[in-house]
Order: sequence, then C-alpha cells, then structure tokens
Amino acid sequence: MLENFETIAKAISDPSRVRMLKLLEGGELCVCQISAVLDLAAGTVSKHLSALKAAGLVQMRRAGKWAFYRPAERELNPYTRDFGAFLKTHLNDDPTILEDRRILDLVKATPIQSVCELGRAAIGPVTAPPLPPTCCGKP
Repeated sequence: MLENFETIAKAISDPSRVRMLKLLEGGELCVCQISAVLDLAAGTVSKHLSALKAAGLVQMRRAGKWAFYRPAERELNPYTRDFGAFLKTHLNDDPTILEDRRILDLVKATPIQSVCELGRAAIGPVTAPPLPPTCCGKP
C-alpha cells in the first residue's frame, strides 16, 4: 500500500503534471495540444505523461502519428480514484489553472495539424485578459 501511495505522490510532485491533469479533466488531448498550452517541449510533456501513466492517473490512445491522453478509466492503483476526486474539487480557481484553460480554448479552436506543426505559435499571440477592477472600481 505504501508503495502505491508513493507512486502517486511522485507522479504529482511536479506542478506541470498537476496542470496536465487539470487540463485533461476537460477531455482527451493530444501531446501537441498539451505542449502548446503549457508552452513546454513535446518531449518534456511526453516524459511527464509517461510518469502519470505509470502511476495509473492517465491512459493513452494512438491515432496515426498522434498520442492522445485522458484520465484513466481503470484504477491501477487504489489511490488514483481518491486523488482524482480530490483534484476535481481543488485548484479550480487557481490563476495558473484558469489561464491554462483559457489558452486551451484557443488551442482547441485551432486545427490539430497546425498545433502539432507550429506549437503555441499556431494560436497567435497569447495575451493575458484584463484584470478585473478592485473594490468599487478603484485600481
């Protein structure tokens, strides 16, 4: 049991991996799409996804030259369900997670071939949304 817990703990010890899991809550994504959202090299993303897969948190499907990932449907580790439920209810209002989701919307609106060929450049410049006014409209 301790070994199973340790596997999950190691897999989620990297913030990029947690961000990937939060992205996958919205459905299956290609490595290229995740790479474009997080602005990381595809090789780096693949390495992180391999660790998440080994922990039983995600599963992969191949379609031609693309590898698609989604949350695991089968529990390979007794802690995966508990962690998945915990993650779904936490970090949803974190600024980094919100920004990742905003960029993901742009990535999903772009043909996957373009995203895989050009990476983040396929979606054009990514500018941050305007900050909401502080109390009473005063900066």
